Amino acid sequence: MKFINRAIDRFCHNHRKFGIPRLMLYIVMASAAVNIIAMTDQTGMFFSFLNFDIYLITMRGEIWRLITWIFFPISSGFILNAIALFFYYYIGSSLEREWGTPKFTIFYISGVILHLLLGCAMWIALGIPNYYLTPEYLNFSMFFAYAVLFPDEYIRLFLAIPFKIKWLALVNAAYFAYSIISYIIRGRGYAFLAFLPLIALLNFFIICGEELLGYLRIFSKRISPRTVKFKSEARRVQQKQEKAPYRHKCAVCGKTDADSPDLEFRYCSRCNGYHCFCSDHINNHVHFQ
Repeated sequence: MKFINRAIDRFCHNHRKFGIPRLMLYIVMASAAVNIIAMTDQTGMFFSFLNFDIYLITMRGEIWRLITWIFFPISSGFILNAIALFFYYYIGSSLEREWGTPKFTIFYISGVILHLLLGCAMWIALGIPNYYLTPEYLNFSMFFAYAVLFPDEYIRLFLAIPFKIKWLALVNAAYFAYSIISYIIRGRGYAFLAFLPLIALLNFFIICGEELLGYLRIFSKRISPRTVKFKSEARRVQQKQEKAPYRHKCAVCGKTDADSPDLEFRYCSRCNGYHCFCSDHINNHVHFQ
């Protein structure tokens, strides 16, 4: 997982124009349109025209079915679905700002591809061409990624109850476990559905596994001297920066957020000390030892 994650970071650094900017906005807009049209369809034929069907894809060339299943309603009811779409748009946009367009595009598309591969495997193993794929677990994996990056952020459930992201992620993890166990208990036909949450988790671990492990180390009882040194150095640098005309300065090229306001700056926790790097060098520098 670590090797794949590093390879993805290098690819994103070398191909900054790769991906679809504001991808989640387009997905949410298409999902909203599908939901509105489906509300006027009393026969249910509209969904049957969009769902994943490997036979119709291969034999009749209805290739749009490879994509249209991700626009299925996330929740039942117009209001709940609208709230869910807004929530996932917020999460997806935040991930794209944090990771950049290339990495977020890879994250979402790889999740779609894994779902499609599972649909093909279902056809080969059980002979079921019409495999009902939904974006439910794909969106949940996106929420897990957001929880790793912003674990202490608060959201308001039902627009009223404050709730920490990390605790809500644990609730979703319990739901994943329940889904897997319930599908396995139901038998052979349903047991294959247990792979849906599993492949969503696989996609999450490929992209966010290293960040998740770094977050979990915070809860370890033993804090390494390197961590203590990193925190003390961070405080020293922050105090120094309060007196400087800038907040961030790249340790490689010397650019600052004052002379390059459009440039992103991040800190590398793998370096010995507290060192800032611009987006050009965060994945392309020799670590301080």
